[in-house]
Amino acid sequence: MSTQKHVRQQYGEVHESEALRIPEEKAEQLVDALNTDLASTYVLYHQIKKHHWLVEGAEFRDIHVYLGEVAADLEEGADVIAERAQALGGVPLSGGANYEEHAPVSGENADAYDIRTSLTHDMEIFGDIIESLREHVRLANNLGDYTTEEQLREVLMDVEEHAHHLEHYLEDDTLVIEESME
Repeated sequence: MSTQKHVRQQYGEVHESEALRIPEEKAEQLVDALNTDLASTYVLYHQIKKHHWLVEGAEFRDIHVYLGEVAADLEEGADVIAERAQALGGVPLSGGANYEEHAPVSGENADAYDIRTSLTHDMEIFGDIIESLREHVRLANNLGDYTTEEQLREVLMDVEEHAHHLEHYLEDDTLVIEESME
């Protein structure tokens, strides 16, 4: 338990950064957008980790390893997002329940599904996050915060790449002979 007696900064409060010189009202909008992306990223991260642990079947090894890489990349992107929110004078969102409450995406329930269903669920969240990141890239640009824009673009590129790879996993297998597909 914390022994600190006074809160240094409440969540939701944004203190203008003298170093970055982004006006407080702009920083508030950016921090809010970043915390939304942070929450969504962690909802997806936890779902990807679940699928990483539960994957079974003939493709187990490759998908297990790949989902581990996806989770690591999501965690790295979340770190970039959280550090930028802090640099802009905000408090990055933290804590599992807080992510679920603040994310515009919802993870699947606690049940285990076949890997095709699981990856389909992941694709749905990836799509929602891609749309949100694109919107927030535009917001950062419109507010003149080109660093946040660039950082979100880099996160977006990683997210889009993983969504594209998942899409390939979900495609029909072109090596399956026609008789086995009947």
